[in-house]
Amino acid sequence: MASTGSLNVLTVTFNCGRRLIRPEIFGRQLCNAFPNSHSPDVLVLCLQEVAPIAYSFLGGSYIVPYFALFHNAVALAAKVPGGTRYEHVITRNVGMTACMIFVSREHRRCVQWIETAGIGLGFKEMGNKGAVGFRLGYAVADEVMELTFVATHLAPMEHAMKRRNEDWMNIVRGLVFTPVKDRKGPKASQRECISHEESEALLADHQGKQLKGIYTPNSHLILAGDLNYRTSDTAPLPSDIRVYPQPTSSPTDPHHYSHLLRKDQLFRERTAGRTFHGLTEAPIAFPPTYKYSNKAQLRAESDASMRTWEWAKHRWPSWCDRILWLDLPVWTETRSPNAGIAVEKYDALPLNPTSDHRPVVLGLRVPLKAIPTPRDGEGEDDLRMSPPFAIDPEWRERRMAARRKEVMVGLFAYMFLTWEGLAILLALVVGAIGGWAIVRSMLEV
Repeated sequence: MASTGSLNVLTVTFNCGRRLIRPEIFGRQLCNAFPNSHSPDVLVLCLQEVAPIAYSFLGGSYIVPYFALFHNAVALAAKVPGGTRYEHVITRNVGMTACMIFVSREHRRCVQWIETAGIGLGFKEMGNKGAVGFRLGYAVADEVMELTFVATHLAPMEHAMKRRNEDWMNIVRGLVFTPVKDRKGPKASQRECISHEESEALLADHQGKQLKGIYTPNSHLILAGDLNYRTSDTAPLPSDIRVYPQPTSSPTDPHHYSHLLRKDQLFRERTAGRTFHGLTEAPIAFPPTYKYSNKAQLRAESDASMRTWEWAKHRWPSWCDRILWLDLPVWTETRSPNAGIAVEKYDALPLNPTSDHRPVVLGLRVPLKAIPTPRDGEGEDDLRMSPPFAIDPEWRERRMAARRKEVMVGLFAYMFLTWEGLAILLALVVGAIGGWAIVRSMLEV
């Protein structure tokens, strides 16, 4: 069991651009991201556009190669002298959004149980946009501390700010956690990716049980993803590129990114109480994470320092990739005034040659102590006790219906948008033509 102190949690969010990552690059960046050169106890990867839509929607063996490269990257990050060895705990995707959890080998036995949740936020509630959640029961002495992680991808485009707020509402209403059953066999201690079929079974098994969303009295909450909030409500004009930020150390320089940061939609909407209710974000001291041009991606490997920022001209540079957390509840502060969540790092990693987003990392030190249950009258106004939106009673049926649509779309996309599918179609056409030729020759005899 874990002893007293704090738990070091590193959360990474990365929009993969539907492409296979290069683990030697991502692994090196991940290693350099460890706060104070110390390996975290818990490593959480929140991934968006993890694979093309066909592979993401079909899941199974189609998406495994994409996750395997992240396994390789984590292993490479841990190979530095004195590095921590990690064990993969669990992975799940809902369409193109995924979450992977790794725990240091010495802490793996502390994970007592796992719950999972998923929701589609895209077209017809499918998983081209969506959210995936895990809740871990983490043993601390004779208590169990709860840790909730959510990976998400919200609606794109500058003008879709209200749609992003609606996506947040749907996450609170539809992200309902269900238990993950222990696996049998030699790999039971190292869980593999939850398949879509298992996800549907979990939904069916949970009927009639108490519903638990992202806000609960006893759990920490960390949320990360491509939230897609922009720095303008309208698309840029051709002349606007002149004011795009560039590297400069002087905040008075008109090209310093701080001038654009003041127009951040997420800060505005959170301040107004319209989204991400109660969540906290560390001060941003890094440049926009999106959208870098194709030229910038080609230069990413040779020019890691990014002496100039090459932006796509048709999008405002924005801090789309963010990580937020829910601070300790009021009843914990009154009982343990010295306890608190400490930020060790909040930064953007270098640009990868496979994506137009920069990954973002957040390192937190979380008190290694279970959040106590509030006493009568304590925290009645706290969001953990009174979430901003009620859970949708039809959340289960909506997810299962969306999953059926994902399978159909995935099959269509596989047949018409992948080389494998096109090869199958070509073989069918050739076979049909050949069959017709044989039948015709037989009829003419």
